[in-house]
Amino acid sequence: MSSAQTSLFGSGSKSSDLVPLSELTPGQEAEFFALLSAKEELTTRDGKPYFRVAFRDSKREVSFPIWNDTTWSIACREQWTVGEFYKLRAQYRETNYGPQLEIRKIRAITPDDEAEGFDPAMCLPQSRFDPVQMFDELTDLVKQSTEDEQLVEFVLAILQEHRETLLLLAAAKHNHHAHVGGFLEHVLSVAKTCEYLADKYIDMYPDMQPPLDKGLVVVGGVLHDIGKLRELTMTPGGAEYTPAGSLVGHILQGRDIIRETALEHPLDEEKLLRLEHIVIAHQRLPEWGSPKPPMTPEALLVHYADDCDAKLQMMIAALADDPTEGPFTSSRNPLRQRIYRGEVE
Repeated sequence: MSSAQTSLFGSGSKSSDLVPLSELTPGQEAEFFALLSAKEELTTRDGKPYFRVAFRDSKREVSFPIWNDTTWSIACREQWTVGEFYKLRAQYRETNYGPQLEIRKIRAITPDDEAEGFDPAMCLPQSRFDPVQMFDELTDLVKQSTEDEQLVEFVLAILQEHRETLLLLAAAKHNHHAHVGGFLEHVLSVAKTCEYLADKYIDMYPDMQPPLDKGLVVVGGVLHDIGKLRELTMTPGGAEYTPAGSLVGHILQGRDIIRETALEHPLDEEKLLRLEHIVIAHQRLPEWGSPKPPMTPEALLVHYADDCDAKLQMMIAALADDPTEGPFTSSRNPLRQRIYRGEVE
């Protein structure tokens, strides 16, 4: 765990007496810490009331019913709170209706649980890559991408000011890279693709006028989602939208951050305009949030680098998580389409 994650979520040594929820095998009963990630009051077709709850750690979420006439129904209704952490003793089962937990004991987390290894970070999905290393790689990429010292200073000013937040920030609440460190994972991947595409097309079109600006393409990739600093906030339950995120969104917030930074770290007027355009055009379509489509080569490359990275991550996650059998996944995924995995022997 990075120092930034420790500072946000606390720390503690893992107890050997506990088994993470994600490591439980069918039929195993154990004690574990988990986040109550969902609680919904529903009724069956016959009008029988029940709650559907979900508990999770960083790698597994288990959703199951709490029936109205069972032991835990009153506690579920009156005491269990979404976004809170609990210590459970339960048996993990896999059924025709999906994974289930047979709860034996449950209580809210107390400060004493830190001595047993409780850390809220264990209940949040996290990037496979170290956030500190990703941040350093991103800043190095910016420095190497252009000889425009003003542009480098401009970008590094934003990144360094928000470093601690960026080490934790998810790229989204749902869908792609929606985990701790997901923002840096996505942005670094996009920026690398931008570098590759810029080099490729500069070689292909050396007589292009005006010349393709590699530094602007890479910087656009780095900053295209920077408005998510104000659109999202990290909570113990994951990323949530801020009021400004819901009412304004990250595209306009990103443009605001760029304009505010330019007051302290001025850019050439034409370059600033082109950078603003990359940010507001990176989603391309009005229904996706962009007021303007990409109208410069640099903006076009950033859009497709961003779209490719987000869509591919969604597809990879769908292939990994889909429980159905056969050559195709279901269409219950962020892409809303079936994905061909091949013939299964």
